[in-house]
Amino acid sequence: MHNPWPGQLADLPVRRLTRADLVSCADLCEDRGWARDEHRWGLLLSVGTGYGIDDPGGKGLAAACAVTANGTHTSVGMLLVADRHARQGLGRRLMHHVIEATGETPLSLYATTEGQPLYERLGFAVVGRADRVSGHFRPVDGEGAQSSVTPSVTIRPARADDLKSILRLDADTFGADRTHLITRLPAFSDKLLVAEDDDTLVGYAAIWPSGNVHSIGPLVAPDTATAKALVTTLAATTDRPLRTDIDVRHHELLDWLGERGLEKGTTTVVMIYRSQTLPGDWTRRFAPLTVATG
Repeated sequence: MHNPWPGQLADLPVRRLTRADLVSCADLCEDRGWARDEHRWGLLLSVGTGYGIDDPGGKGLAAACAVTANGTHTSVGMLLVADRHARQGLGRRLMHHVIEATGETPLSLYATTEGQPLYERLGFAVVGRADRVSGHFRPVDGEGAQSSVTPSVTIRPARADDLKSILRLDADTFGADRTHLITRLPAFSDKLLVAEDDDTLVGYAAIWPSGNVHSIGPLVAPDTATAKALVTTLAATTDRPLRTDIDVRHHELLDWLGERGLEKGTTTVVMIYRSQTLPGDWTRRFAPLTVATG
């Protein structure tokens, strides 16, 4: 498409987004072939900061991204550039703004194959990978949530008095105080579950709507058996296809999900800037809430 503003797009001002920009953010998702996902954008703009570049022709947003502070580091997600302005430097413009705005705070993000070269040029390094799987979950005959865990482990809906325990577990698992994010999970998700072992909370997981699918995340568990039990229970609450992004090091869970109908899609790389590693305990971190928040 002809660009009537050649050489000027990368100089356009960056501004902070508000909830009044939700429709424009959703339009931008749709423009790039993603689900509109106003629900996720609403969360991101509530717990973090959105940055955008207005279309010089008055057609909503030309580019946008979301930044979520997670204590020891900041996550960057939903970096989108309108197709009509692709490869004009807007993505780089936004990322330079984020890098400057975050001072010395380490940054992390999940990068697609298309976006990875930009982040590498900016100095981000690859530290991990996640496989996106999706499809209708098909449990094996006779397989229930309790069949995969020891008798002492119980999967149940979260209660209000579980919040403190969930926050402690989340901080240990992700290496950061994410109170601002986790306290919104009960309202954001359609179902929030916990795993208890002898009255000690050892895992939790949520399912939330994204377009025509239900997304599972976060998925936190002490072992693969408990992760399977959480997924099985969540899957039974919906008729929609499921989607989740699993750390590739959890290959046993990925194989199990594949056997139950969830097919592998894209692989994203986890990248960091101003740090050598991600904080937290990856062995318990099976899936993020969303790749936009880490």
